[in-house]
Amino acid sequence: MARRAPVAAGYAKQASPQTAPLFLGSEIYRGSSYGGLHPLRVPRVSTVIDLCRAMDWFAPGQYRTSPRARPAALTLWHTPDYVQALALAEESGAVSDDIRRRHGIGTLSNPVFPEMFRRPATGAGGMMLAAEMVRDGGIVHVPGGGTHHGLPDRANGFCYFNDVVLGMLALRRLGVSRIAYVDIDAHHCDGVQHAFAGDAEALLISVHEEGRWPFTGALSDDGGGNCFNLPVPRGFNDTEMRAVLEGLILPRLVAFRPEAIVLQCGADALDEDPLSRLSLSNNAHRAVVATLMPLAARLIVTGGGGYNPWSVGRAWAGVWATLSGQEIPDRLPDAARAVLAGLDWGGGGRARPAPALIDTLADAPREGPVRPEIRDRLARLAVR
Repeated sequence: MARRAPVAAGYAKQASPQTAPLFLGSEIYRGSSYGGLHPLRVPRVSTVIDLCRAMDWFAPGQYRTSPRARPAALTLWHTPDYVQALALAEESGAVSDDIRRRHGIGTLSNPVFPEMFRRPATGAGGMMLAAEMVRDGGIVHVPGGGTHHGLPDRANGFCYFNDVVLGMLALRRLGVSRIAYVDIDAHHCDGVQHAFAGDAEALLISVHEEGRWPFTGALSDDGGGNCFNLPVPRGFNDTEMRAVLEGLILPRLVAFRPEAIVLQCGADALDEDPLSRLSLSNNAHRAVVATLMPLAARLIVTGGGGYNPWSVGRAWAGVWATLSGQEIPDRLPDAARAVLAGLDWGGGGRARPAPALIDTLADAPREGPVRPEIRDRLARLAVR
């Protein structure tokens, strides 16, 4: 039986002139890799595009090509010296020791690779264009966005530019001032909090694995009053995410009444991901998306972390299905199965996935108890 993700009830969405959600993608991601030993050697955005095309989920005009942000646009938040250093590193294919120390590029986490400027600049361009697209209302999915660790003068945590911050600042320039940012990536959004901590017109909510890099986002860290950080323990399950959605994310958004919501929908909190120890199914991601859709006239949904090519592609394709009102079949058609069957780890000796990760798009639910530490942390955040 085909399934459609539920939407939140009881909250009226503001009228939007945009007739249909839009998807921003790019061929820059196809074949682009951070290198053979890096977690981002695997295909991600290209897989989402291919799956959605195989499912016939793009109506005419719904898929748009993301532009590449120009250097001047990137200096809306990043320093000119850093932007120039990154462009020169791509051009020359190398960095000096001084540039490596100053800007954090040419490291194991943030290596030199052929598209090291163009690829993140495309994510940034997509987020800034998404801001323009939703200026008067609407929904845009930017799976190449979500680089939430980038800092003004430094690459950080696989993130060269912080496209999330650039997109939010672009919204501000367009007159959309009251913005909520929700992050369900396994890693804390340290770069976004660096940009907006203490900003009364921004609400930041981050649900991330405790004890995980970048080791920021403690429960007690309120960022000056506007940040709600919820570190969660290993094994975080669908039932617990539903409790977080109902006990933290939804009430805070309703109280804040945002003009726009940006959701960072990192897929590294899924059970199959090699860089976290959380246990969500992709049903949890779609449920968060569906719940947020009615809460503001403007919604931008990004990608983020995610290092298992099968689970990432399936999760973000499912996000687009929710945003665009598509039904997810119990078994994928042959064209979509061929996309997933054609993936690999790009080296590293990991095993092929279970058949369900090729034959289906929606995971089996991963329910479980809501542990006392989750209840306690939600209660502590509720009284702030």
